[in-house]
Parts: sequence; C-alpha cells; structure tokens
Amino acid sequence: MDITSKHKVYVTRKIPEPGPSILKKHFQINMNPRVDVLKKETLFENVRDVDALLCMLGDNIDAKVMDAAGPNLKVISCYSVGYDHVDIYEAAKRKIIVTNTPNVLANATADLTFSLILTAARNIVNADRHVRNGNWKFGWTPDLFLGYDVHGSTLGIIGLGEIGILVAKRARGFDMQVIYYSKTRKHQIESELDITFVPLEELLRRSDFVSIHVSLNKDSFHMIDESKIKLMKKTAFIINTSRGKVINEQDL
Repeated sequence: MDITSKHKVYVTRKIPEPGPSILKKHFQINMNPRVDVLKKETLFENVRDVDALLCMLGDNIDAKVMDAAGPNLKVISCYSVGYDHVDIYEAAKRKIIVTNTPNVLANATADLTFSLILTAARNIVNADRHVRNGNWKFGWTPDLFLGYDVHGSTLGIIGLGEIGILVAKRARGFDMQVIYYSKTRKHQIESELDITFVPLEELLRRSDFVSIHVSLNKDSFHMIDESKIKLMKKTAFIINTSRGKVINEQDL
C-alpha cells in the first residue's frame, strides 16, 4: 500500500519499540519525538486531518482537540488502562471510537503495590539515602529507621477488581489478614482467598495498610478525604496505585 493511501495516525509521545515499527507497517505515522506533555497549540497542529490519535494519560483530549483534528478522526486510542483524560461523551457524540489497554498491567501493578508496601513499612527510601550519603559511618542506633512489620498486619483493599484480587493473593505470602471494600461483594473470591468484606469505614479503622484499586469516576473522586483519613490508625499507610484524584491530597 502506498504511504499516501494509509490512514494517518498521530502519537502524542515517543513510545518504545516495537510499537512504532508495527504501526508503520499499517499506517502513516507522525510521532512526537519527545516524552513530555505537548502544549495544547502543538497538539492542535499535529492532530489536523488525522484518522486516529494515540494519546497518553497526560493529554487532555477534549472537544477542542477533536475539533482541531476534524471529521477524519475515527479512533482515539489510549496508551493506558485509564481513559479519564478523554471526553468519552463528546467522542460518542461524534461516533469516535475510544480504546484502552485493560488487563495488560494487572500483575505489574500488583507487584508495584507490594513494592510500595514494603518500601513504606521498612523505611527503605530514607535508609537508602542515608547509606548513599555516607551517614552509615557515624554509627548505628537500635531505633535507626525502625519500621513496621508487614507479616501478620491487616491489609485493607479498596476495589476488588483484577488488580485488587492479585494484591490479595500476594498478601497471603506475607500472612496478612486481608479485608476489602468494593461496590459488589465477591463471595467466591472471599472463600478462595480467605478474605473478608467490610464497610469502607471499618476497613479504614482496622487496616495497617490501605491499598486503593478503583477507577476514577464521580463516585470515587476524593473518596478518601479528611473525614476518612481521621478514621485511620496514626501508623497506617495509604498505597494508591489508582488515580491520584481518588484522594483529596490537600487533606493528607
């Protein structure tokens, strides 16, 4: 197929191989060579007359972007599981298909969650900085970077979707007591993993670690605010590998 007859695709940020090579076999590709977020004016200029747009979480794809692209735009592909950066209602009005990449990072996100739990509990970041700065030369004290036990502690999972379930499975290896809150109860999973459904307020009161795995929507926006934080133990940790806006960060 001649390149002039291929559908035009704009990629808003540089993506790793083999992605670009695969796309070039089928489409006429224009890819931003940088990895930072585009200015709106630059985005408007580059989406003009494209058939498809491959965008990142940091790109706000709204009606103005769709107007700039013009009537040829038929697909907006999100390089992510989340798609809250796209005005999907505006896209639907224009019959533009919006796609995402569900399930591909579930295990990786569960691994990251446990990495963060261990890092927070054992004070790893501060201890690493202490050693790299050469402060180990000045001696050791019994309470130096004293952390908290993960084994035997209580893990509260908010949102028992695929990632939440994978986190619960990993928690079994640490002999953690797992409680969860989700919009729908998962009776079979409760039995399989020996986990317990509790109301959100009870989860926050009991948990040593609160791990959040929800999508961002009108119900989850700022679901963790000052009133919820006050319910938690003074020693508890919040691990949020979902969207930042599920927590009112001003209240932390």
